[in-house]
Amino acid sequence: MASLGTLGSMAHLVGASGSSLTRSVSTSEASQHERKLLGMQRITCSSRNYGREREQRQSGNSSERPQGNARDVRRIKQAPGATKWTRIEDRELGEGGAGRRGNGGDERRDARRAFIPRTATNISSHRAVAVVRLMRIEEGGAFVDVLSGEGDSSWADEMAYVGRTLGFRVPELDLRGRRLVTDVVAGVVRWKRYLDFLIFSFFKLDVRDYDRMEPLLRQILRVGLYELIKLEMPPHAVLNETVQLAKVALRAGAGNLVNGLLRAVVSHQDAGTLPVPVLEGDQRSRARALATIHSHPVWMVRMWLTQFGEEETVRLMECNNQRPTFSLRANSARGVSRQDLIAELDKLEVSHMESPYLPDFVRLSIGMQDVLRSGLLQNGSIAVQDESAGLVVSVVDAQPGDTIIDCCAAPGGKALNLASRLNGQGKIVAVDVNEGRLRILTEAAEQQGVGDVVSSCHYDLRDYAAKAAGTADRVLLDAPCSGLGVLSKRADLRWRRSPEEMTQLAELQDSLLDAAALLVKPGGVLVYSTCSIEANENSERVAAFLSRNREFTAENVEGFVPPSMVSAEGFFVSFPHRHGIDGAFAARMRRSCEDAVQIQ
Repeated sequence: MASLGTLGSMAHLVGASGSSLTRSVSTSEASQHERKLLGMQRITCSSRNYGREREQRQSGNSSERPQGNARDVRRIKQAPGATKWTRIEDRELGEGGAGRRGNGGDERRDARRAFIPRTATNISSHRAVAVVRLMRIEEGGAFVDVLSGEGDSSWADEMAYVGRTLGFRVPELDLRGRRLVTDVVAGVVRWKRYLDFLIFSFFKLDVRDYDRMEPLLRQILRVGLYELIKLEMPPHAVLNETVQLAKVALRAGAGNLVNGLLRAVVSHQDAGTLPVPVLEGDQRSRARALATIHSHPVWMVRMWLTQFGEEETVRLMECNNQRPTFSLRANSARGVSRQDLIAELDKLEVSHMESPYLPDFVRLSIGMQDVLRSGLLQNGSIAVQDESAGLVVSVVDAQPGDTIIDCCAAPGGKALNLASRLNGQGKIVAVDVNEGRLRILTEAAEQQGVGDVVSSCHYDLRDYAAKAAGTADRVLLDAPCSGLGVLSKRADLRWRRSPEEMTQLAELQDSLLDAAALLVKPGGVLVYSTCSIEANENSERVAAFLSRNREFTAENVEGFVPPSMVSAEGFFVSFPHRHGIDGAFAARMRRSCEDAVQIQ
């Protein structure tokens, strides 16, 4: 059977206006395509013809025309808005052409100059940038948040990368366009499983053929579907611009395929007949259906069904798929109160609300970029931090004069919050294995006016504990974890985790807890925290630790956090769907005043 990359016929699409699908699609069948995600180690040009052209340029043989059949060359020359290649004459490159340039010239540079892509002015810039960014995430292993920088230089680099990947440049993006790219990319990543289910549902193809779909074509389809179904953009604009992108970036047949699928989806959407997985059967079957409907991994849904039940699991997944909110902390170390922060936000005309849990926090749903450009972060007046992290700091209960060791401290949000509570008396020792992230922490400490009480220490915690045993009044271990409490903010994290990794993390957490315990003075406090909502990373790890370390006893966190966040065991636990903040956990434990306790 032919690959999707070679298909352009409407005969491969199922359904028409007002009609129902001619076959049903099981969720298990629709999910098989996931097995090859992240399989490629590098991004390759998605068009075979552009791939040949790239090889031609890299070979330095600038005297030949782009390779490919006559239709491909005609498309390059004639398609409206398509790439037009400008030849650089041999005399500009030196006698003999780019491949034979003398005098120590850079042959690779000359080869790249052999054909210069012009700007495709009728291509949607935000869609072109989005699909390339999505390819970098899925095929190259990049992270969503790393690719979401807002600086002019980072965007200039990204636009150049888009041009190199697609073979043509697109018009520059304004601020609104950049925000739209960020929203579309995060949304497509979140809804990837559901979007792929729709794509698969509208093709009469084997799963293997779907797997062989060109990466660029798959991302173009996902972006078009997301904008139609989740952003509810006008269908005519989405269809026209998405189809044009497919035609220019790939070929006319790919544009026809995109056109047919999106039109079929619009027809079924208008008629209310979009395919939906059926919730029926045992828990495994229901988990597969729920995983597709709400776009989460099946293993994760099954784990939550066991832990929370179906109704609460659905609420949790719905929360994970919402656009995230952010919180700002007024930096008391710089003399900034929450009212001062609110006054600044009012000047910026950024809507906000006060945190119901913490006196120095303010919530934002929109306007974060306006805040970042205002300079409030750069001058140390504020810090970006979720309320759940602020509540973990409350559990530590730092007091002036304390010596506090923050284990696994970088990038330093909790350490700097703790430092602001010392009023210049005491010290924070920030320990982390990542030297680069520690440098960021040190710079942020100076920026926030707490550099005199914060010192960094580049160590593996397990090595550091041996040299600093019994030196801290309070120790915070914010342990490496699955991060399943922050899936709203980390759109791609759900697809990067695995059940096997959960087991490995539990072993690491146990070893780090034992090391952190050595640092606590007799009578001192140890706080273990994560940004996970999983019992096997939280309460189970604490129970195992207490069974190994009888000199520690758990203390109830009541009084440090709101009553609704105190678990039956006396731990701090927050859930996104219950409390409107990131999911997090913290246990407060105290070491006995004796050096050791004789175990009877």
